[in-house]
Amino acid sequence: MAARSKAKRDKAKNGGGDQQPQEKLSGKAYERELARLHGELVKLQLWVVGKGLKVVVLFEGRDGAGKGGVIKAITERVSPRVFRVVALPAPTEREKSQMYVQRYMRHLPAAGEIVIFDRSWYNRAGVERVMEFCSDEQAKRFLEMAPEFEKVFPESGIVLIKYWLEVSPEEQTRRLEARINDPRKVWKLSPMDLKSYSRWYDYSRARDDMFRATDTPWAPWYVVRSDDKKRARLNTIAHLLSSIPYEERPREKIVLPKRQKPHGYKAPDYPQKFVPELEWGKG
Repeated sequence: MAARSKAKRDKAKNGGGDQQPQEKLSGKAYERELARLHGELVKLQLWVVGKGLKVVVLFEGRDGAGKGGVIKAITERVSPRVFRVVALPAPTEREKSQMYVQRYMRHLPAAGEIVIFDRSWYNRAGVERVMEFCSDEQAKRFLEMAPEFEKVFPESGIVLIKYWLEVSPEEQTRRLEARINDPRKVWKLSPMDLKSYSRWYDYSRARDDMFRATDTPWAPWYVVRSDDKKRARLNTIAHLLSSIPYEERPREKIVLPKRQKPHGYKAPDYPQKFVPELEWGKG
C-alpha cells in the first residue's frame, strides 16, 4: 500500500497526476467527434467575426507534448484569416534588444480574430530558463511581470486562454524516438530537443514555478493530459468552445446562381503543361 501511494506521489511530482487509463478511442469515434467539434468551431468563427471579438489562445508544454497536433486539429477546418497561428523563431539581435514581450505584442488580435500561439512569451519561463538563454534574474523578473502584463488583456477586451499540455516521461520518450527514423517527422527533432529531453526535472521545476506565479484569476492555466493524442485534441477543442460564449448566427439559405452561357467562348489551343498523373497504390 505504501509503495503504491509513493508511486502516485512521484507521478504527481512528475506532472502526470493520478490519471486513470481510459479505453482506447477508435479512429471512427474520433473522426465523428472531431467533425462535430469542427462544426462548432465554424460557428464560433462566425460569431467572433460578427461580434468583433478578440481572442488569444496559447499552448505551452514539453517537446513532444502534442501542441502541433492540437493546433492543427483546431485550425484545419476554419479560416486562417480568422484563426491565425503564430510560431515565432528564435529572436533576432534587434529583437533581443527590445522589451521582452514586444515581439509578441505585434501579433495580438484585432477585432474578429483568434490568435493561437505555438509557444509564447512563456518561453522565458521554460526553455530560456532551463537552457540558460536568460539569467535567473531575467526569469524571475518575467514571472513577476507576466501577471501584470496579462491583466491588460481583459481590460482591453481580449479573451486570453492558456493551455499547458502535460505528457508523461515514457510517452515523451516514445514520441521523440519515433521521430528519429520517420522522414515525415525528422524535422521536428533538433539538437535543442535532445538537450532539453535530458533535463526533465529542470523543466518540471520551471513549470511548477511558472504555475505558482502566473496561474491567476484573470489568466488561469488549463492543463491538458496529452498521452492520448486523440482525447487531448477533443478535450482541448471542447474546452476552448466552452470558454468563449457564442451562438449560431442566422444565415440565409445558400443557393448557387445559374452559370452564364458561353456566348461564343472556346478553349484556346494552347500547349498546357499538366502535372503527370501517376499510378498510385501499386508500389
